[in-house]
Amino acid sequence: MSIPNKCVNTVRVLSAEAIQRANSGHPGICLGAAPLAYEVYAEFLNFSYKNPGWDNRDRFVLSAGHGSMLLYSIMHLFGFDVTKDDLMNFRQFGSKTAGHPEYGKIPGIETSTGPLGQGLANAVGFAVAEEHLAAVFNKPEYPVVDHYTYVLCGDGCLEEGIGYEACSFAGTQKLGKLILLYDKNKITIEGDTDTNFTEDVCTRFAGMGWQVIRVPDANDLTVLKLAIERAKSDLTRPSIIICNSHIGYGSPLADTADVHGAPLGEANLKILKENLAWTEEPFEVPADVREYCRKIAENKLSAEEKWNELFASYEKAYPELAATYKNYMNGFEPDFSELFDKFSFEKPEATRASGGKVLNEIAKLMPNLMSGSADLAPSTKTDLKEKGYFSPENRAGRNIRFGVREHAMSAICNGIQLHGGLRILCSTFFSFSDYMKAGIRMSALMEIPVIYVMTHDSIGVGEDGPTHQPMEQLISLRSVPGLKVFRPCDGKETVAAYVAAFTQNTPTVLVLSRQNLNQNANSGIKAIAGGYVLNDCEGTPDVILIGTGSEIDICTAAKEALSSEGIKTRVVSMPCMEEFEKQTPEYREHVLPVSVKARVCVEAASHFSWHRYARDYGEIVAMKSFGVSGPAKVLFENFGFTKDNVVTAAKRSLDRVKNSK
Repeated sequence: MSIPNKCVNTVRVLSAEAIQRANSGHPGICLGAAPLAYEVYAEFLNFSYKNPGWDNRDRFVLSAGHGSMLLYSIMHLFGFDVTKDDLMNFRQFGSKTAGHPEYGKIPGIETSTGPLGQGLANAVGFAVAEEHLAAVFNKPEYPVVDHYTYVLCGDGCLEEGIGYEACSFAGTQKLGKLILLYDKNKITIEGDTDTNFTEDVCTRFAGMGWQVIRVPDANDLTVLKLAIERAKSDLTRPSIIICNSHIGYGSPLADTADVHGAPLGEANLKILKENLAWTEEPFEVPADVREYCRKIAENKLSAEEKWNELFASYEKAYPELAATYKNYMNGFEPDFSELFDKFSFEKPEATRASGGKVLNEIAKLMPNLMSGSADLAPSTKTDLKEKGYFSPENRAGRNIRFGVREHAMSAICNGIQLHGGLRILCSTFFSFSDYMKAGIRMSALMEIPVIYVMTHDSIGVGEDGPTHQPMEQLISLRSVPGLKVFRPCDGKETVAAYVAAFTQNTPTVLVLSRQNLNQNANSGIKAIAGGYVLNDCEGTPDVILIGTGSEIDICTAAKEALSSEGIKTRVVSMPCMEEFEKQTPEYREHVLPVSVKARVCVEAASHFSWHRYARDYGEIVAMKSFGVSGPAKVLFENFGFTKDNVVTAAKRSLDRVKNSK
């Protein structure tokens, strides 16, 4: 047996042993796709195990994240920070070798994967980032940005709609440095794919503009190498290498669904080792394999050394461009202190329009900012003026036309952000955030600062009707850990929301209005705190009105009416609950004194977010149904979002407090 084939078998056995020890995991893909992952790492992937974050490394994404043990075994062989103990503690509490690859746990894991298709879309984002940065920085003699993105997927990633969206986009954009290895084993959890996935994948990908390459036997490393070389040689289109494999190869359960998601069992593990002529002790790597793989890893260090030499020469030849490159890769930290002074919001204006103005000012401060939309930039106002559109003809363009592909858009943006060097923002209508939820969730899980702009934020959308009128989306996104959801009430709060989004290392959703909103004299940078006193009264208030977005206008009008009756009223703007909850107890008490029990919470969305602020005696004016089609003004009146209804609610709350004494 050749050493490379012995290396492949090492990956197989280590993976199977770890899964058996954990009594949990997915051995099937680890046994069947081991040659694919090994060949990429050994023969093609430029990496530095000593510096896994090296800028110009090739990226490898295991989109079929349930095969995480395959990745950990490979990384162990090639010197990454994955020890024997880590393998033995696979899937255990506190272990960095988690059940699916997790970004940030092990240097060298490029993204968290598991929800099928997400990793594939992330890989498309990596390829977009590489192309854009290459266009901005490369000179003919200095290709300082020049690397490939490899992604390994199975049938499931291609069955998911997100996979189709992402691959269609990649083909349109002719992302020639994207190489997809498709582990075609024809088995999923429920059995043979002949029952659910019989399409001609070759024709599908050819129709999307991909180079299609077949490998009849995934175990043939020679043919596999030739296939990857062929894929790399065509820079005019992405490539898919369709590799026929056997799930659970070498085990008695090969080619069956039984081997997909359960340990082999001790008896079958023993037979696997016999079939592979394996005689090592558990979790031991044969000496010749260890030496061979470590030598490969050591040799690959020269790629980083050569790149460092190249960049040193580049820096001498193009000092300003090199300095800008470093700023990109280190993360711009622009000075936003004068941003508020650039705007004089006076007339009523939709926050989507205000947001467009703010975004374009920020784009001047952040040349590494890209903005994309799901075919809605004219409506969401997120196009960067005079910055061009990213395309095969203009890789330097800073606007991305994702097409009507919300699901893939969010995951592609995660990949762009993870690549390094760029900040990314994308937009659509708020009701369509449901299509994007999986990608938004992954942004939060990985703690990466992707910015999502969601416009047309309420029943204020009007005549488009309930399909386009968000109702439960606010509470849905507010429930995501680590995600900030800002719904500003005017232009100045919109500036504050953008500043918060660009200065904090977490993802943010900006929820903006279609209809015009009044400008408030007292709004501004204070909105960064998430909640603050917008309009106050003398002394301790009798009642507090709390609102967000367009409903602040209603609260303000209600305050005037209540004040005219001698009821001391405070208006609190709560654009971001998540940020308000981070403030000190003293600050939160200052804004919402516990002693003031009469409260009214007003928001044209689901009421579920508001009970903690309404407390025992408060009222909530919110949606408890879907919207209907009709003019916005009529809808607000129909659903009770009026000054008079808020005044009535305030009096009910005051009576409830009075009667409790």
